[in-house]
Amino acid sequence: MMAGPLSGVTIVEMQGIGPAPFCGMVLSDLGAEVIRIDRAQRAPAEPPARPPLDVLARGRRSIAVDLKHARGVEAVLKLLDGADGLIEGFRPGVMERLGLGPDTCLARNERLVYGRMTGWGQDGPYASMAGHDINYIALAGCLAHLGRAGQAPTPPINLIGDFGGGGMLLAVGMLAGLFEARGSGRGQVVDAAMVDGAALLMAPFNGLASINRLQPRGMNGTDTGAHYYDAYECADGEYISIGSIEPQFYAGLRRLAQLDGPLWDDQLDRATWPERKEAIAGIFRTKSRAEWCALMEGSDVCFAPVLTIDEAWEHPHNVERATFTEVAGIRQPRPAPRFSRTDGEVAGPPSFPGQHTDEVLARLGLSDSDIAELRASGAVR
Repeated sequence: MMAGPLSGVTIVEMQGIGPAPFCGMVLSDLGAEVIRIDRAQRAPAEPPARPPLDVLARGRRSIAVDLKHARGVEAVLKLLDGADGLIEGFRPGVMERLGLGPDTCLARNERLVYGRMTGWGQDGPYASMAGHDINYIALAGCLAHLGRAGQAPTPPINLIGDFGGGGMLLAVGMLAGLFEARGSGRGQVVDAAMVDGAALLMAPFNGLASINRLQPRGMNGTDTGAHYYDAYECADGEYISIGSIEPQFYAGLRRLAQLDGPLWDDQLDRATWPERKEAIAGIFRTKSRAEWCALMEGSDVCFAPVLTIDEAWEHPHNVERATFTEVAGIRQPRPAPRFSRTDGEVAGPPSFPGQHTDEVLARLGLSDSDIAELRASGAVR
């Protein structure tokens, strides 16, 4: 078993949904010990299981704490005293009201990297508003450019705000903060906002817009405007993807799809893109997806079949590279990226809330009787 590149790093994660747990998953996959502070359940019944399909919760230890109980908050503070980082995804001000704000935590552990995940950011006119991925990417100038020409903006599943511009950017921020703290001996707050992250992902398009070279949605080279960059339906109702941007790849597309005649000569003639899209769509409907795969795989057309998740699990390329793994009977992506010496691995399936409460508290120096007393008080479960 390899020790991941973050082996020896301890992260405390406050229970949440979406982007902050995604960040916790990434850090755990890379070898950090991530201890999740789950909400203590009031019911005395068996602790509820976190379903194995909650892939974002994989690889954590869990301690269940009542954060409205003073002794519960003190237990979290003691845990943070020895931690390298914290990640939380509450609205601005919530952690402060709980007595777990950055001033309090950094006063006790000056090396702590305090990661904060929000949609709008810690300040600004929208900071206290509720929102979701669609709202954050809308405000970032991203959603307006997603979709086909003449249609309403099309929100993708919540990849851009929640995960690419949210949890992934928080993970980058945590790594940078941890690296800096090792040299300076001082932690800091990482303010990761999904609006900021989505805006960052739009960096090259901001450049184009600044010189008036960004067309409306669905009319650019890589947003379904061009005939050489789109997903096309095949004879069997399945789809293929074409991304023949560069001239040499476009030449390969012309050859294999038999795009003969002067209509296809000037690749970048926007005036004929609609006509050529209609024509090439008709060509791709003449063969099944499997037939197009047989014809184009192995070429430099920039081609791939459009696969569903379950099809992706079984594709030979993904199988050979072990892109997916199975944990507790649930297929899911393996950790990424890959490392030659210290590769990451899934540390285990999702834990039920409070599964490791006694273990974690014992590591803080609490005796069995101390832990029993905390449980009896309702501060932890």
